Amino acid sequence: MRKVLFFILVILPLGLFAQFNTDRLMVTGRSALFYEDYVLSIQYFNQIINVKPYLYDAWFFRGVAKFYLDDFVGAEKDVTEAINLNPYISDIYELRGLCRINQKNFKGAIADYDKSLEFNPWNYNVWYNRTLCRIEDKEYERAQADLDTMVNRWKTNAKAYSLKAEVFLMQKDTTKADEWLGKSLDIDPYNADAWSAKAMIGLSRSEWSEAAACLDKAIHLKPQNVPNYVNRGLARYNLNNLRGAMADYDKAIDLDPNNFMARYNRGLLGMQLGDDNRAITDFDYVIRMEPDNVMAIFNRALLHDRTGDLKSAIKDYTTVINQFPNFWTGLARRAACYRRLGMTAKAELDEFKILKAQMDKHQGKQPRWSASKTKQMRKRSDIDPEKYNQIVVADENKVEHEYESDYRGRVQNRSVEQSFRPMYFLAMSPYDNGVKSYQAFSAAVDRFNSNARDVRHIYVNCISRQLDQKTSQGYFEYVDSLSAGIDASRNISDVKADVLVRSVVYSALQNYDAAVSDLTTYLSIDSLSPLGYWQRAFCLSKMNEFNASGGTDVRIAAERAMADMNQAIRLDSDNQYLFYNRGNMYAAGKLYDKAIADYTEAIRLDANLAEAYYNRGLAHINNKNVSAGIADLSKAGELGLYDAYSLIKKYQQADKKTGL
Repeated sequence: MRKVLFFILVILPLGLFAQFNTDRLMVTGRSALFYEDYVLSIQYFNQIINVKPYLYDAWFFRGVAKFYLDDFVGAEKDVTEAINLNPYISDIYELRGLCRINQKNFKGAIADYDKSLEFNPWNYNVWYNRTLCRIEDKEYERAQADLDTMVNRWKTNAKAYSLKAEVFLMQKDTTKADEWLGKSLDIDPYNADAWSAKAMIGLSRSEWSEAAACLDKAIHLKPQNVPNYVNRGLARYNLNNLRGAMADYDKAIDLDPNNFMARYNRGLLGMQLGDDNRAITDFDYVIRMEPDNVMAIFNRALLHDRTGDLKSAIKDYTTVINQFPNFWTGLARRAACYRRLGMTAKAELDEFKILKAQMDKHQGKQPRWSASKTKQMRKRSDIDPEKYNQIVVADENKVEHEYESDYRGRVQNRSVEQSFRPMYFLAMSPYDNGVKSYQAFSAAVDRFNSNARDVRHIYVNCISRQLDQKTSQGYFEYVDSLSAGIDASRNISDVKADVLVRSVVYSALQNYDAAVSDLTTYLSIDSLSPLGYWQRAFCLSKMNEFNASGGTDVRIAAERAMADMNQAIRLDSDNQYLFYNRGNMYAAGKLYDKAIADYTEAIRLDANLAEAYYNRGLAHINNKNVSAGIADLSKAGELGLYDAYSLIKKYQQADKKTGL
């Protein structure tokens, strides 16, 4: 993907902005995309497309935004337009391939990947995704050919080896599948998909202990994968570990309440373990999903029978018997219910039907399903009522895959595990961490709001909310209103409050370049304003983060941002948020000792600043002081940042293993 050039241009009024400054709009739109504000980014790209519809970049990036909003139809349409304008960019075909995959158009995706590889034949993601598409279309020979190329080009990539094994497994060649899985796990023993595939081999061979052991490892590595719990439940069931199987089905249902096999099998286990009421609930759920599922209906009938709800039992038995008139077990059960209710005539009629069916069978007129050949399991699609009490398995055991995509990394590489909490900044909306346990307050902001009565109030916040279309449009209109007043003023000093507020609105709109220009103007009027230096340091830091993601050297720009933050602190040394922000800047440069010192000062000034405890905890951990880090994370959790608890669990386990 070509790199975007960044221009520093004179700020124009919004009306001329879209008309003349598409380069800045492109940067701003990409910035919004980077910070995952997809609705806002679409609005910026809309402006570009309206003025210059021949720019393929705008169509492409708008397609990316729609893709992350799960609008795969709209994304494909935009990307197709980008291809029409510039058919020589491999990345565009790659994105359209992903759009088509999400619409189950695998042949179309393959065609796009073919085209992408013409321009970039060494793109691993494209090879991998094309192979998965071929598997979906059952083109196993072509999939194996692709995989042969992949294992030759990327000899240390375990995924290609395990995927090759899966294709062999789909072709019922468990020997070769096992061989390739061994190669995969030799390279990467932490590949959850490989352990899942190895478990499938164990299940297909009825090697229950081996399958359970492999699934233990797969679940440890990928604990949110539902099929792994369902399959381990099957293995544990066959090992007579019914309680363990029940626990697995419970977990699968917690993760996916609509999982048929987990619901059905938990109902059967509930019957065996005497948990009749919950088993009825599970079969109720299955029947709501599949109203014609006679197996579930018959099992529910048995449960109603056992719990004394004879009328409900008779109703369910009748449903099954209507479809299978010679189902002797059902007739016998219904007859017994009729007798318990004193309905002798109906009981005798059912008993007569059984006798007649036996005579018909003897005469070869009507076979019935034999219980003598009953197995422990039945296929999902079986409708043999005699198999009502058998555990359900999938017709095809299949490992779930995630298609490879690095678009998030290319345009918005910020979803990083255990990341520091963001900076505090001036905002158009108040702070709200979801629990309302903290009110962000700055004396300097309060003084500004008291003195600037003709503009909206500004607030201190550290949470950037995604803007919906209505809110962002309102902000655009407010910028127009402020710009009109600023342009009409003969003395810029008279409208300096308007300039500061407009910079805050620009910040909310992810237009940090425009915000910095306004803040520079504001500081030229009032060079002793800590608010101006504070917000400019924040905006420069956000621009640096985005520019760095595109490969730009931002060291000089980072020094400028640090100079602004230092000046803000000199002017307002009692402001906890300024020390917190500078701590973030030090942490970004891996200067953890300095970051810890600033977070400590922020906490001294405000003992309830949860984000400072959180970030100091991470700084301590990065400084190899896990115990101090966990203590700070605990305090952050106590103050309302509940994400801290998952980190505590993670680092406590790591601390035990490493002794840090």
